[in-house]
Amino acid sequence: MAGALVLAGCAKDSGDTGADAAGDGSSGGECVTAQAPPRADSSGRKSEVPTDVDASDLSVGLAYDVGGRGDASFNDAAAAGTDRAEKELGVPEVTESTAVATEDESAKAQRLRQLADQGSDPIIAVGYAYAPALKEVAPDYPDTHFAIVDDNSVEAPNVTPLVFAEEQGSFLVGVAAAYKSDNCHVGFIGGVDTPLINKFEAGFVQGAKAVSDDISVETDYLTPAGDISGFNDPGKANVVASAQIDKGADVLYHAAGASGSGMFEAAQAGGAKAIGVDSDQYEQDTVADVRDVIMTSMLKRVDVAVFDYIAAVAGDNLDSLPERFDLSVDGVGYSTSGGMIDDIVPQLEGYKQQIVDGEIEVSATPQG
Repeated sequence: MAGALVLAGCAKDSGDTGADAAGDGSSGGECVTAQAPPRADSSGRKSEVPTDVDASDLSVGLAYDVGGRGDASFNDAAAAGTDRAEKELGVPEVTESTAVATEDESAKAQRLRQLADQGSDPIIAVGYAYAPALKEVAPDYPDTHFAIVDDNSVEAPNVTPLVFAEEQGSFLVGVAAAYKSDNCHVGFIGGVDTPLINKFEAGFVQGAKAVSDDISVETDYLTPAGDISGFNDPGKANVVASAQIDKGADVLYHAAGASGSGMFEAAQAGGAKAIGVDSDQYEQDTVADVRDVIMTSMLKRVDVAVFDYIAAVAGDNLDSLPERFDLSVDGVGYSTSGGMIDDIVPQLEGYKQQIVDGEIEVSATPQG
């Protein structure tokens, strides 16, 4: 379990519990020990990337991570960005290619080269796993625009990083988990134990602990670093989630890609609530049979980043992209589909405002 909280401006009052601690006499059970922040209007601002450009001369290439289109999570978010670009910017063609769990770096490099040789420009690599391949391939195609989601290690003039403040969005769903937990006991399941997925854990644990001094948090990873099968193993996620529920966790959050469906199934079977990731998973057809347990999702707006990147390429204005897609530009956030967290939106917006204003600092690494 992650430990100490890196926070400012979120004073605890352990003498206040239940509804009174929620700030307005509504929402929140006995788990809640913190005074909620002041109510706030939506505190984000939209990206400054112009969207009235003509992208009809672009042929977009999309190199998916493991799971591909249909994973109801990370890859589907990227696909939503290109789908929107086709409708709104006039992109005539998107060529898609998907990674498999057992492939090596040469296969990823070959995928990027094939897209470039076919004339795709720009080419978007979905996931940090493409970083070594992109370092190799991008210099060989200096006139082709490349972007990579979730990595900023590739230093090349024709490569644009699309990175996010996952810890900030995860903080907010951690807050939601604490408010909605009957047992004051929640759980996190990461797909692969990497620094990127650690950001989701760190924010979630900090958010839950910002609300309650008493809350317990289970944290598990499906596979260690280097084994990316954890992003595509629903069966294993089901087993791990069931074990967390048996320990008492009644709200579970995953950052495990296509494996998340297994967590949802375990939550449904075990009478727990669930939190999705990346996309609004309540609205995803591939998990429609378990949507009744999905109370919210941490929105990582890969769709917005992909769309904005394509628009920036079309407008020859890559400098218009934000350095990081965080809460201040609505690059991350939370969903309200299904109405299960409508009653705590004022509290969530209050915490969001404090993060945007710098009153709460969310660590990107697990504490303790």
